[in-house]
Amino acid sequence: MPLGAYLRTHAGVSAHMLKRLKTVPDGMTRCGIKIRSIDPVRSGDRIRLHYPESATQTPNPALTVPVVYDSAQIMICDKPAGMPVHPSMLHRDDTLANWFAAAYPASGFHLINRLDRNTSGLCMIAKTAYAANALRNRVEKRYYALVRNGLTGEGTVNAPIGRVQDSVMTRCVRADGRAAVTHYRVMRQTAYCTLLELIPETGRTHQIRVHMAHIGYPLLGDDLYGGDCSRMQCHALHCGSLRFPEPLTGEIRTVTAQLRPEMEAALHEKEPSE
Repeated sequence: MPLGAYLRTHAGVSAHMLKRLKTVPDGMTRCGIKIRSIDPVRSGDRIRLHYPESATQTPNPALTVPVVYDSAQIMICDKPAGMPVHPSMLHRDDTLANWFAAAYPASGFHLINRLDRNTSGLCMIAKTAYAANALRNRVEKRYYALVRNGLTGEGTVNAPIGRVQDSVMTRCVRADGRAAVTHYRVMRQTAYCTLLELIPETGRTHQIRVHMAHIGYPLLGDDLYGGDCSRMQCHALHCGSLRFPEPLTGEIRTVTAQLRPEMEAALHEKEPSE
């Protein structure tokens, strides 16, 4: 079949990436010789794709982020709370993107799961456009959160989320919002708080935070959505597990990360005696 058809149907190459490969010198070669997308390929041909990635952020080698998984196509780090993933007006060179540009200068920065600035945990970055396309909608994320006591068992929050009127950041449940579904399960209860495992089916902005506040259990430390901030000043949400197929091999892998220290400490805190 033609090379272009093979790449689209069997190799996970998107239409956008294929279009870009056509414009790159030696973007597609067979045995070192340039090949067009309309040229036929056969079993046994060795095809090389050259899709140059360009750095878009200023490198900051002073930043430190733990890496928990690293391969030719992807990298997973344990992002600390307080670090934004992308630069903005208030954070120009102290973000995950700035760290990545310094740590992986030859790689592209394709964020697979975006975490809020104060959400900690596993953050996956595809180093190539190919990997980013191959992983789209194929990463299962499990989060862990702390809420006040009272919630039991497990359940599902199915409530549309939209922007609060006249607010750039704040979200809320509203009838005309976008569909959003979050599954939760109580993992542990202590004298002070309850640990939840949460699996979001969708990826709306602030989804877990909004959904838990909607059912009356805002995350501890979440001042934006009414959480108790008496003991924790940063919302207690941590991405603790990612399950995904390796882009090139399809092998299913699971990567985990322990709760950040202040969340772990809260689970061992005891209520003062009467």
